[in-house]
Amino acid sequence: WPRLHRRLGWQRRGLLGEVPPPCLGDVSRSSSFRGGWGSGSSATGMAGGLSGMGGIQNEKETMQDLNDRLASYLDRVRSLETDNRRLESKIREHLEKKGPQVRDWGHYFKTIEELRAQIFANSVDNARIVLQIDNARLAADDFRVKYETELAMRQSVESDIHGLRKVIDDTNITRLQLETEIETLKEELLFMKKNHEEEVKGLQAQIANSGLTVEVDAPKSQDLSKIMADIRAQYDELAQKNREELDKYWSQQIEESTTVVTSQTAEIGAAEITLTELRRTVQSLEIDLDSMRNLKASLENSLREVEARYSMQMEQLNGVLLHLESELAQTRAEGQRQAQDYEALLNIKVKLEAEIATYRRLLEDGEDFNLNDALDSSNSMQTIQKTTTRRIVDGKIVSETNDTKVLRR
Repeated sequence: WPRLHRRLGWQRRGLLGEVPPPCLGDVSRSSSFRGGWGSGSSATGMAGGLSGMGGIQNEKETMQDLNDRLASYLDRVRSLETDNRRLESKIREHLEKKGPQVRDWGHYFKTIEELRAQIFANSVDNARIVLQIDNARLAADDFRVKYETELAMRQSVESDIHGLRKVIDDTNITRLQLETEIETLKEELLFMKKNHEEEVKGLQAQIANSGLTVEVDAPKSQDLSKIMADIRAQYDELAQKNREELDKYWSQQIEESTTVVTSQTAEIGAAEITLTELRRTVQSLEIDLDSMRNLKASLENSLREVEARYSMQMEQLNGVLLHLESELAQTRAEGQRQAQDYEALLNIKVKLEAEIATYRRLLEDGEDFNLNDALDSSNSMQTIQKTTTRRIVDGKIVSETNDTKVLRR
């Protein structure tokens, strides 16, 4: 009996704990399980067990008692199968809920793409604004250069006008001096005429008062009055000619100076108008530049806020993703552990079914039962071949098929 008891003993640890072996008195337990039956003990142990039981005539009673115990173990197996099915359903539900399926992050990707598009658009707008600012700065520099050029031209024109005014003043002074000289010459001419007339009258009076007749054998004297008249006419003609020439010259100079001053005044007015327009343009460009700078600063602040916000969201999403990956790894490990437990339970089930079949065959044999034949049949090795086929679609277990074969050797 010790050999038979060692043949019938088993040990199982799994999801439901250790399954106790049948209480057959002094029954030893096999510590090895490799898909088959263990080897028997020695013949002396069997003989000792048979002598302890009182003889071969009590074999049928012992086998009946063993059959009752096996029936109770069959009920235990049924309960284990029920628990096994319940665990399988739980495992399947757990795998369907939190199994290797990948969560759909599509809506997050869409939001991320939209945000990336917005960031790209803001970057393009920022670059465009920077380009506009550079263009405005270049235009302002051009206007500044033009303003400086026009200012230099204005200063040059003002300097020329000042010089021309000085020339006009000098010309006026010279004209006044010449007019003064002309008046002086006129007065001197009148004085000389008056003196000449007085001298002539004095001489005529002296000649008349003397009463002397002087005859000179000389050519006839010339008429002094006529000579004086001719000289006076020549001087008058020369003075008139000089006056006309001076009037013509200074009139021409004054006209030319007036024309130059008028044209330069018109140019100065146009330059002042252009300068005013340029100042207004520079002021408007400076205002636009300030507004562009403010807009650029606000866009940069908005861009930094958006980047910070979405960086925080990405960190949160990465944290959630890492947490989900950790849960997924734990779930997979738990599923593998439960699958191993399920496989171990299935092996126990196959062993129990094989033992029950052996017991039934022994009970059906009846009087022809031979313990040595049973022991010899128990010594034959059994190999359990298990094939598990799982169909996984999109990370989910759609179907699972288990095929178990017991091979005797």
